[in-house]
Amino acid sequence: MKEETVSAVQQLCFIALMAGVMCLLGPLSIPIGPVPISVMTLLIYLSVYILGMKMGTISCVIYLMLGFVGLPVFAGYTGGAGKLLGPTGGYLVGYIFLTLVSGFLMEKMAYQRIWCLLATIAGTAVLYAFGTAWFVVLMDCSIGYALSMCVVPFLIGDLAKIVLAELVGQEVRRRLRAANLLI
Repeated sequence: MKEETVSAVQQLCFIALMAGVMCLLGPLSIPIGPVPISVMTLLIYLSVYILGMKMGTISCVIYLMLGFVGLPVFAGYTGGAGKLLGPTGGYLVGYIFLTLVSGFLMEKMAYQRIWCLLATIAGTAVLYAFGTAWFVVLMDCSIGYALSMCVVPFLIGDLAKIVLAELVGQEVRRRLRAANLLI
């Protein structure tokens, strides 16, 4: 078997594994308002740290597609087009932008710690902006209301998830690369 083929198979396995983890843990949530507290942002952060921009984004898109077709992989064991296209769906779709922005910046900065933290914060800001704009349009509410319901309650928790992802993600990525399992 050619080395490129093994590498492609390994990449596909990592993408599928991360999408599977998202599907397994994504439904676990604590409802606190229109947007529940979940582990999804942590999983998205880890996917980018471990897999990089391209593979992390693909695993995220697979997760979203599975939810779109009705599998109960979203918070609270929900799924379907209505959930993805509803008022809080912008935060789900925003995961794609989070992976793209964070992954791009991390790769450009060669995964240096401080830059990875800043890249993840920037990606999260884009997620918040996209999700909030979507919420405002669909709910016909003020930006202040949307921020108070959909962003402010998550700031401290997401910051903690960013730090945790930095600590865990960097180490997992280093070990997988040392074992020649990641490019």
